[in-house]
Amino acid sequence: MRQNALSAMLAVALCATASMLVAVQVQAKEISTIRFGVEASYPPFESKTADGQLQGFDIDLGNALCAQLKAKCVWVENAFDGLIPALQARKFDAIDSAMNINAKRSEQIDFTQPLYRSPAQLVARAGSTLQPAAESLASHKVGVLQGSIQEQYAKQAWATKGVDVVSYQTQDLVYADLSAGRLDATFVDATAASLGFLNQPAGKGFAFAGPSVKDAKVIGTGVGIGVRKGDKELVDALNGAFLELKRNGTYQKLLKEYFTVDLAVD
Repeated sequence: MRQNALSAMLAVALCATASMLVAVQVQAKEISTIRFGVEASYPPFESKTADGQLQGFDIDLGNALCAQLKAKCVWVENAFDGLIPALQARKFDAIDSAMNINAKRSEQIDFTQPLYRSPAQLVARAGSTLQPAAESLASHKVGVLQGSIQEQYAKQAWATKGVDVVSYQTQDLVYADLSAGRLDATFVDATAASLGFLNQPAGKGFAFAGPSVKDAKVIGTGVGIGVRKGDKELVDALNGAFLELKRNGTYQKLLKEYFTVDLAVD
């Protein structure tokens, strides 16, 4: 009797396991293509080669996630400040464009777990005494990327206190006006500023001004991939693929390829 009961239990367990495997396979088949929205003027995270090909850490990571899921990657370019509305309008399935996870954005869309973290800092002429505080920046012009967390923070914390916060369609335009002397500073992702401007010929004579700004509500808790509200299947698939990329070393390899500082998340 006991042996028969044990056999029956084992049969039930095997059936349940088989059903779970089938369910996972079916779910994987459903995600055959992932269309990522991206704004490609933010090196080293996303930019274009001379012949117009997309490149950067986010691009390589997104392609690796698709490969892990055996899904086709399609990249759709869009202005950064229009990425969330375009996602909601189903122009693409997810946002993979150095977008930080914060409270305001989380009201509109869902996010994967954080993929990496990078601080936000002020950049100004080398030797500048400017600090990332309203009393220091009052009567000065600070350039920010339209739709960015830096714009959100600057408008909330500084613009109401006499700081002239100027928004631009792309960060490249901010750097151009900063170099030309039409801006006193830019508030920007520190890694993007370091590798995409300060270490380039155009950034000669500029440096970080003051410490990084920490504000979990606005600056956020790290960069994630954004998806439409309630799209749990895609979030779970991307999170699962990301964990596998960390396990097999692909994630760490990409970080070392692009960065000299540690942006990894636990």
